[in-house]
Amino acid sequence: MASIAGFRSLPLKISQLSLPAVLKCGQSFRWQSIQVDSPGNATDIPTQEWRLTLSDRVVCLRQTPTSLFYKAVFPSNASTSEEEREKSTVAWIRDYFQLDIDLEELYGEWSKRDHVFAKIKDRFGGIRMLRQDPFENVISFICSQNNHISRITSMVQNLCIHFSPQLLTIPNDDSTPVSYHPFPNPSALAQPSVEATLRELGFGYRAKYIQKTAALLCETHTDPMEWLMNLRKIDVGAAREELLKLHGVGPKVADCILLMSLDKASVVPVDTHVYQIAVKHYGFRGSAGVKPNMTPKLYLDVATKLANVWGDYAGWAHSVLFTADLKSFSNYGKSDAPESPSTTAAANSPATDVVMESTSTPTSRKRVAAGVSSNTSTPTKRIRRTPTIKTLTAVSDALEPKIETEEAVEQGSSILKEEVITHPTVERIKTRRSSRVLGKR
Repeated sequence: MASIAGFRSLPLKISQLSLPAVLKCGQSFRWQSIQVDSPGNATDIPTQEWRLTLSDRVVCLRQTPTSLFYKAVFPSNASTSEEEREKSTVAWIRDYFQLDIDLEELYGEWSKRDHVFAKIKDRFGGIRMLRQDPFENVISFICSQNNHISRITSMVQNLCIHFSPQLLTIPNDDSTPVSYHPFPNPSALAQPSVEATLRELGFGYRAKYIQKTAALLCETHTDPMEWLMNLRKIDVGAAREELLKLHGVGPKVADCILLMSLDKASVVPVDTHVYQIAVKHYGFRGSAGVKPNMTPKLYLDVATKLANVWGDYAGWAHSVLFTADLKSFSNYGKSDAPESPSTTAAANSPATDVVMESTSTPTSRKRVAAGVSSNTSTPTKRIRRTPTIKTLTAVSDALEPKIETEEAVEQGSSILKEEVITHPTVERIKTRRSSRVLGKR
């Protein structure tokens, strides 16, 4: 087995976890992919490294077909022992990637139940649900509204840079130091000045929701992080009801959070793309290629249909089908394709920002992942003229009341969608009014 200086390893087949797929399919938006040199041009040493900044360390991962390599970089003033660091890092990896769940077993079950899944399972193997920090998940998916993966990623990075102090730096291959910032805590985003700063950074109407949600959590809960964590312990309906009390969190965003950070494996995210999958492959009555009038009833019908197909872990199965439908993964898994999905196509890929609650609940499952020893030590038109920042702010503020929110979906309001287009010096705002009416039939 290959060894990498400074890294330890866990025996883990790529069919149990594929980092290039899982970390780029729209679940989490903070993992950084780094290309590193292979010592001595060795062919068995992975040259792609994934990094995520936690509150007290930067976790670095690499992968071969049979092993997951890991190390954690701590600040120079860290006081814990090497043994404690190793133990806590391995525990975090196992929890975050939910390695106690046998993904190969689930793929086998889904393939028996679903001939469509059986056709894609080999090409899109190793896609599992992450168990994310709930607060980061809440804020990230508020950012996801009417957005795409590359822009959400940029927003989340800006949150870290502007509202969380630098934890440490790591030099890249040319010795240039790279700064790493954790995700900000609720109190950092709760300050009244946060909204204005986020608007300047291009967050648009989402700025208000982020600040108000953070403030509400801080005002109503002594420990907002603990309160969010405790939502894992209650049933789907009750947890969803609590999430809907947060500003900017409607049914779609709430259900994404339930699936991706609150252990509700039966929740099936439903958006236009998943609707099209249901129509094309699963006999759901509708028009293929036509954007649906996505009413709450239609949400529930599609979610229930797919939950019945895939069973208790339907939300996990959905993630595989959703990933296979992303443009950025159009060449993924092919013999001549690059190791990671196309970053160019990712800019045009939809974000996983629409979900709906399933009626089933997970049953008990033997939670030992194959290949991971259970006794391992715990280790439209564009504006042609370049507008001024003042003009952009005025336009954004004028449009805000009309922009689609989760509440508008429920009430049947018309939509005015906002999309920010990158410009060499400033951002230009493009708007498109949709004639659709959501929420009422």
